[in-house]
Amino acid sequence: MDWKLEGSAQKTESRVLQEHEITLDDPGEDGVSESFQLLQIDVGCEHWEQETLPTGSAAWCSKNVQRKQRHWEKIVAAKKSKRKQEKERRKANRVENSGIYPQHSKRFLRSLIKERLLEAKHSGPRLCIDLSMTNHMSKKELSRLAGQIRRLYGSNKKADRPFWIYLTGFTTDSPLYEECLRMNDGFSSYLLDRTEEDCFSLFPLETLVYLTPDSDHALENVDLNKVYILGGLVDESIQKKVTFQKAQEHSVKTARLPIQEYMVKCQNGKNYHSEILTINQGSFLYWSPI
Repeated sequence: MDWKLEGSAQKTESRVLQEHEITLDDPGEDGVSESFQLLQIDVGCEHWEQETLPTGSAAWCSKNVQRKQRHWEKIVAAKKSKRKQEKERRKANRVENSGIYPQHSKRFLRSLIKERLLEAKHSGPRLCIDLSMTNHMSKKELSRLAGQIRRLYGSNKKADRPFWIYLTGFTTDSPLYEECLRMNDGFSSYLLDRTEEDCFSLFPLETLVYLTPDSDHALENVDLNKVYILGGLVDESIQKKVTFQKAQEHSVKTARLPIQEYMVKCQNGKNYHSEILTINQGSFLYWSPI
């Protein structure tokens, strides 16, 4: 019974569809047919837009992502290429200088630096940085002095004949100590002596030589039995003869760097030449014999 009802329903539906087809094909009903066709087109277009809009939006987003991805890949490729070129350059330098500068591991170089510095501590030469004049220095001047101490230590430890360095008049609660810790990585592990004691009481006075640009005596040679003092002073106002007068007060010998005898003045617009050097510049002259 159910099968018969289903069959009759299918026949009825087919007859209705046929009647609709005849009505659409009737030339007398052109207006209705065209309207229905337009309606079919509009519905189709709307359906097509609903399907394509998300696809187009997704495509636009993917293009944007792809553009950024390509840009990033170019940056990564450029960095890889630069690293490769730098690696090849270092390799070529090693091959070129293999007979001149033997290659050693970092651990070996660190042990060699430590050995040289400790040898200088026991047998000289010795260099003292007098930091007893920092009380009246500004924050900017203290920062510059801390940077000079870092460069002094870096240059000294790389030298074939380094000095053993003393930082005298150096207290752990001073602003300079805080600047050194802030600006200089690993400052607390520097291989040098730090003391609150003044340089004039730490060493015998007859062994001291205060290096000052106001001295009349030019230093020509470095005596391993002497202790050379550099004034740890950054003074933007340029007060003259501060270190010279301090040396005279303690009856200590003075000397100046042989700038006038060995250095050539370069022409400049202001025609100004200063013989006052920073502590890292002044001490660097003695890493090799003059």
